[in-house]
Parts: sequence; C-alpha cells; structure tokens
Amino acid sequence: MNEPQTSQAPAAGLTPPRRPRIGLALGSGSARGLAHVGVLRALKEANIEVDLVAGTSMGAVIGAVFASGKIDGLSARLRNLDWPGIVALLDPVFPRSGLIDGQRVAEFVRAHVPSAHIEGLLLPFAAVATDLMTGEEVVATTGDLTEAVRASIAVPGIVTPVRSNGRILVDGGLVNPVPVSVARAMGADLVIAVDLNHDIVAGRLSHPAAHANGNGRGPIMARLLESLQAINSPVLAQFEAWLHKPPLEPLPGIFEVLLASLYIMQARVTEADLRQTQPDLLIQPPLGAVRFMEFDRAEEIIDIGYRSAAEQLARWTRTPTND
Repeated sequence: MNEPQTSQAPAAGLTPPRRPRIGLALGSGSARGLAHVGVLRALKEANIEVDLVAGTSMGAVIGAVFASGKIDGLSARLRNLDWPGIVALLDPVFPRSGLIDGQRVAEFVRAHVPSAHIEGLLLPFAAVATDLMTGEEVVATTGDLTEAVRASIAVPGIVTPVRSNGRILVDGGLVNPVPVSVARAMGADLVIAVDLNHDIVAGRLSHPAAHANGNGRGPIMARLLESLQAINSPVLAQFEAWLHKPPLEPLPGIFEVLLASLYIMQARVTEADLRQTQPDLLIQPPLGAVRFMEFDRAEEIIDIGYRSAAEQLARWTRTPTND
C-alpha cells in the first residue's frame, strides 16, 4: 500500500512536489456507522490530513459533519445518546412509503453543520444516493446539504424517499455502499475507505434477532412501537393490532426480512466494488453483530472503529512506499 509522503526540500528553482490528496470513503451501516467517528479520531491522532470526503448513508451523515469541522461536538453528543434520545429522532409516518419520515434526523444534522449548502463546507464533500426509478447512482457535490444527506439515509421501506429535481432518491447503499469510486472522481490520489458491511451477514447469523412472544416482532419493530407510544401517535392502535396479529409460522418480522435482504445485497455489492476499485487503505471494524437501531451502543461502536483504524494505520505507515 502507498502512504502519504513527506518530501525533502526542493532544489533552488524547482517546484516542490504536490502532497497527495487524501480522500475518505465512509460506508453505509446504520448504527454501525457511528464507528466512523472513531476512525476520524484515529486519523487525527496519526496526523493524516484528509482533503475530501465521500459518504453513503450513515457515512454521509458523519462525513458531512466532519467536512464542516464540527465532528468533536457530534462525537460528544453521540456518546451520551440513550434510547429516549434515539426515539426523539424518529418520526413515524406509518403507513406510507416508509415507516420513518427522516426529517428529525435531517434536523439533527442541520444542528451540527453550520452550512446549508455543500459548497459552504470546509472540505469537498459528496453524498451518495440511489434513483429509485432508474437504479442510477446519484452523487451530490453541490446544493442543499440536508437534502443530500436525507436522501442518502433513506433506507427503502423504512425511511421515506426524497423527491429532488424530478427524481425519487433512496439510500446510496443500494448502489455504492463504500464510495471509493466517488472519492477517486473527486480528485483523491489516495483513498482511505471504511467498510462496515464485510461481516454483517455472518454477524447476524451468530447473533439472531429475538422474536418477542413468538409473534415475529424483532427488536426493530419493538423499538419503533416504543417511539409511537412515546409521541402518542394516532396510528399507534393500528400499528399495535398489526404487530400482535399471530403469524402463520414462526418467521422473522417484516423489518428483519427487509434488513437481512438489504444487508446481504450491500455486503455482496461492497465486495464486488472493492475488488474493482481498490482503496489504498481499507478499514473494516468488526461490527457485524450490531443491529440497525442500536445507536444506544454508541460509545462501544465508536471505540471499536477507533481501535480498528488505529491498528490499520499503524501497519500502513510502517509499509514501505511502492514507487
């Protein structure tokens, strides 16, 4: 692997060599995406200067805040996040094209990022989404920052899509879970990538979801129900009746089926993409057992991301440069 080089003083009259531009590709991963905060801390401690950021889904959320220069404030907030704080970020809209509207998450991002537009960030930034009608990758490098991030996190069937410029946009993890290619297109000479999907399928198998009272209600359904109860939602009675309807067979709940399918797809897409567009450094925190809504494990997840990144960076900086 190549590493950033420090050049010697140039001879008189010669132009000093340009420092390689370092791009960061932050992958999708729902609650696992909190590991990006730990990765960023490890990069800072290793004196790695990041020049541009591309993010998908939770990678777009963390990447946007980092590109604004406000990551320390977000880190402190996340480490103190408990379940009531998570519920406060949910805005159930059942039944619609998603069970969560996502506007409160967008407001959360807006509260931590002073710029309303991507162009106003301190670093070049890109958020990756998917055009639901065409399947095309949509990369936002200019325009409304909150809309770009909101589209990137719109997990199909769970978070409602975003209408933008005649398109219907959903989670970028469908097409580019770890956006190495986007960072390259933005002008990165070296790309550090964070993949949170590599062990998600095996992790789910080794830590199967619990199904309360045999009714097929997995942990995600239970937590969404808690959020409806907390806000006394008018759809609560309908939602509870649907949840308590006895299943024909002891099968996983609808969320578990949907998310397992998405995880399998993203893991395979990530694997194929990383073979085709290899980063210069790949960080893969072992987070396969962390589930979609487990944001209340923030401190643990951040620390795992930090340790994993620190280990990889130590090896990277010891690797001789290939000329």
